[in-house]
Amino acid sequence: SLEQIGPMARNVAGVSRLFSIIAGYDSRDSTSINRPYTHTPDLSVKGLRIGLPAEFFGEGVDPLVAETVRKSVGVLEDAGAVTIPCSMPSMSHALAAYYVICTSEASSNLARFDGIRYGPGGEMRKSWHDEFTDRRQERFGKEVRRRIILGTFSLAAGYYGRYYYKAQTARQMVRDDFTRLFKDVDLIAGPTMPSIAFKLQEKSDPLQMYLSDILTVPANLAGVPALSIPCGKAEGMPVGLQLMGRHFEEEKVIDAAFAYEQRAS
Repeated sequence: SLEQIGPMARNVAGVSRLFSIIAGYDSRDSTSINRPYTHTPDLSVKGLRIGLPAEFFGEGVDPLVAETVRKSVGVLEDAGAVTIPCSMPSMSHALAAYYVICTSEASSNLARFDGIRYGPGGEMRKSWHDEFTDRRQERFGKEVRRRIILGTFSLAAGYYGRYYYKAQTARQMVRDDFTRLFKDVDLIAGPTMPSIAFKLQEKSDPLQMYLSDILTVPANLAGVPALSIPCGKAEGMPVGLQLMGRHFEEEKVIDAAFAYEQRAS
């Protein structure tokens, strides 16, 4: 339920063009919607209301990152957009909910890949249980195995209500926060990551890596369109500006990103 295609491009116009292709309708795909995307990015953001949740700029967010993103939002203000302070209390539960849900779904979806009925196959050399264990150890990477273990635990008898059910409740709280905020604002803006970007192989602790997702998981949980665009540097490393919009209002997200890109370049 958290999967989606995330186009990457050199510029916003490229993202928009690629999105026009992946937005196509397929009558045999129950997750697709017959709503063609034919939008051409527009520079005008006059009157656009941009919400700045306190949780995206407060505790746990590197001050240099927060300052860089605020300056980039200032570029949109200079172009006619209006910023509105707001709050998203569900942020305190979002990361935990995301990882319980995504690992549970990964565990369930990957259960069929046993290397016998699905996967590389081959001659049975041991018992089914031993074969299953060996092939999954061989074929799945460390991070995939870690997520399968976490998800299996969350779905286990006696723990479903304690973890998975509560995670789905927290997910609804995130959705409700977005619904409430979008009554007063057109977009929500904040940093893409709370910390300065890691250098290659600088971080090895998976928990630290998971924590870096804290500002991007809310959009994923709520299923709203979001875009990250480079907006400067902190200590020589790139900083991202994240823009989030209402369901099916990708055009506003694209336009705001395009306006920033053109004015900041």
